Amino acid sequence: MLDPPLKATDMPDSTDTPFSSMHSLREGYSALVLGASGAIGQAFVTRLQSDPRCAGVTALSRQSEPAFDLMDPFSIERLALVMAAQHPFQLVLDATGALTLHGRSPEKRLGDLNAQALLDAMAVNAIGPLLLLKQLLPRLASGERVIWAKLSARVGSIEDNRKGGWYGYRASKAALNMLLQTAAIEIARRRPLAVIAALQPGTVRSALSQPFVGEQALEPFDSAGRLLRVLDALEPSGRAQFVDHVGQAIPW
Repeated sequence: MLDPPLKATDMPDSTDTPFSSMHSLREGYSALVLGASGAIGQAFVTRLQSDPRCAGVTALSRQSEPAFDLMDPFSIERLALVMAAQHPFQLVLDATGALTLHGRSPEKRLGDLNAQALLDAMAVNAIGPLLLLKQLLPRLASGERVIWAKLSARVGSIEDNRKGGWYGYRASKAALNMLLQTAAIEIARRRPLAVIAALQPGTVRSALSQPFVGEQALEPFDSAGRLLRVLDALEPSGRAQFVDHVGQAIPW
């Protein structure tokens, strides 16, 4: 996932507390990572597998079995059918999404806009993730603290948009945030202990982000650890929370 380059004040320092465990979830919690083949998704899986309080991690992606494709709603329905026999999860981390699609770079100006590219960005970054939530919500445990967290991006903040550009990515992340907020309000009625979060992981080094990031980018393993610490500290609020990798709230 990608955001503007980090400022010096955003960089890790000696006061960072290493992630060790999700203490806010019950002993023996189960986790599901969606988009587990990506850089941050893989890092989430590795982090959770090292947590002694975690009973198991299910990692799903386009390459897994079962697999799913964000642009294919039927594949998400099939995934839900297969997962119906699974035990409930206390933690779901959705690390899906894309900055570039079909070789197209982010649009810098209006003249770069392409209708199909905009539709594809919405499908991958907003519609697909909400269909995953729709289909897999029954697998989220009830009657106890649970967390559903989705990677978003600071550039999806309408209030924080000061530079313009990146039309499709910005718009799709803003749409994701609205859809997630709307779902969170509904989810809270039956799962008042649920934490629903949109996460800004920082500018993270990966193969896909390489053309856009500098030397100050976070390593995926570090970003994942920070995000898990942030999630561990969030309290249920009846609404979605939009926070960055150091726990600061981001304006919607």
